Order: sequence, then C-alpha cells, then structure tokens
Amino acid sequence: MESQITDKIKKIKLLILDVDGVLTDGRIVYDSKGRDSKFFDVHDGLGVSLLRRAGLRTILITAKGSKTIKPRAKDMRVEEYYEDVFPKTKVLDKILLKHSVTNDEICFIGDDLVDLSIMKAIGFPVAVANASDDIKAVASYITQKTGGRGAVREVAELILKTQDKWDEAIKKYL
Repeated sequence: MESQITDKIKKIKLLILDVDGVLTDGRIVYDSKGRDSKFFDVHDGLGVSLLRRAGLRTILITAKGSKTIKPRAKDMRVEEYYEDVFPKTKVLDKILLKHSVTNDEICFIGDDLVDLSIMKAIGFPVAVANASDDIKAVASYITQKTGGRGAVREVAELILKTQDKWDEAIKKYL
C-alpha cells in the first residue's frame, strides 16, 4: 500500500458511514403497507464492533430517513446517527466539535452523489466497489467489496491492521 494512504489511515479516529448503498446493498423494499426494508451485512456490523473495541468511534449519516436505521444503529452500538441530512457536510462541524477530531482524522465511506461534499471535506474518503464514478474519482481508497456486502468490514480491518490494533481488537475471539 502507498505510504501516503498508510499515513492517512494511521490518523483515523472516527469512521462516518453512509447507510443506503454502504451499510446496505442499496435495495429498498416496500411492503404492501408502504413500510421499507433494508438488507444489512452481519460482517459489516462486526467490523464496527471491532473498531469500537479498538477505541475508534462510528457515526451514521444518511440523506434519507427510515425506521430500519435506528434498530441497526442500536444493534451495532454506533456513537450516533443522523437522518434526513443533506448536504451531509451540514452536520460535519458539529461532529468535529463534539468528538474533538479534525477533518484529517475522519474516514467516510460513500457510494453516490449525495456523499460527494463530505468526501471532499474529510481526510480519508472511501468509495465502495459499486460506487458511482464521481465518488470513486474523489476516493483515496476503493473497496474490493460492494456496499452492504462487506465493504465496511474491509475498511474496518484496513484501519485496524494499519494502526496495529487488529490483534487487540480480535483478542476476545481467540
């Protein structure tokens, strides 16, 4: 891996995730009563848990609200989540202040145009493998896995291994 990317990853203290297309596979299913369902990957959830165990925080920001986000956020024990936020940079100053981090200490994983402004504003922007070309163009790293299919876990492992926190994070499982 390039030393420039390694240097960026070593600074990361906070992971911010888009929801649709990153934590989910991008599909939204509506039942006959108009309620939506989303598909989440259990491996991504464990990746968030491993980050937390290593002292890194995670926040969700989505431009679209859904009743499915709150239970998933609670299940993953993310620090906080923001729904119906556009542009996503609208909450960035609040996050920087609240968590005492700088832009360079943030990794954001995105997949589509609604993520463009925040990806340009933070230190380590990541695009999932199936992201739009515009998102890939501003990303410092593009995952091999697609959104909702292990991309978050891939980034969590990348951060933890680069920061030499992997062994401690998985100690519970040995």
